[in-house]
Amino acid sequence: MLEWLYKLLFRSEAEPIELPGPRFDEDVRLKFGVAKQRGLEEALGPMHGVVGHAIIPFEIGGPVDMYYFPNALEGTAFVTQELIDPDGTGPMPSEIGTYELVAFTRHPLSPEMGTGGRQQTDFDRVELRMRSIFTRLANYSRDAVLKPHETCEVPDGDGETPAIVFDEFKPVRGEFRIDGRKHGLLLCIEVFPSELALARKSGSEALLRGLMDAGHYPYSDLNRAPVG
Repeated sequence: MLEWLYKLLFRSEAEPIELPGPRFDEDVRLKFGVAKQRGLEEALGPMHGVVGHAIIPFEIGGPVDMYYFPNALEGTAFVTQELIDPDGTGPMPSEIGTYELVAFTRHPLSPEMGTGGRQQTDFDRVELRMRSIFTRLANYSRDAVLKPHETCEVPDGDGETPAIVFDEFKPVRGEFRIDGRKHGLLLCIEVFPSELALARKSGSEALLRGLMDAGHYPYSDLNRAPVG
């Protein structure tokens, strides 16, 4: 996926380069994007007007865009919209089918979101971390099946390896559908290394139950005490 970017950065000035084209024409992508957003809003509530757009698009090697849903639960939901393609393919399907990724923070969206010159907030720090995690998982999902109740370690390129436990997120408002076709929402919860060890020793269900009992589920905020 990044081969074209490598060639662009390290080619000689005289060397021509052909950039990859999109898999679907713009009209198809726009119509499908509208239908996908409608399906997400029916499941999670209205989407915030600000979108965390990446400078380099995900489909040609950049990070995912981040979409924010402030009414799904207390706090904010982070959601991808670039995994499921217009033809219904995308991540390798599991028991929840093809899916988009979702994560939660208790931090609300800043009223100044989308304006320049503001100081970085706790929300911003969680958002940047989850964007990095989402991007790696989105790329990985094309070649591997990611399932609810599995765990994963996601190297972030900065020497850290966030630990993730997956679950199926079932919105209370209704199913996530695109033009009537049901898709899944794969919940990504960042957990402590000790909690990852608990999941691998006693099973992810034990960890998820502990997070629920402690009131931490389904949030990825780590300003809390570990469970277990």
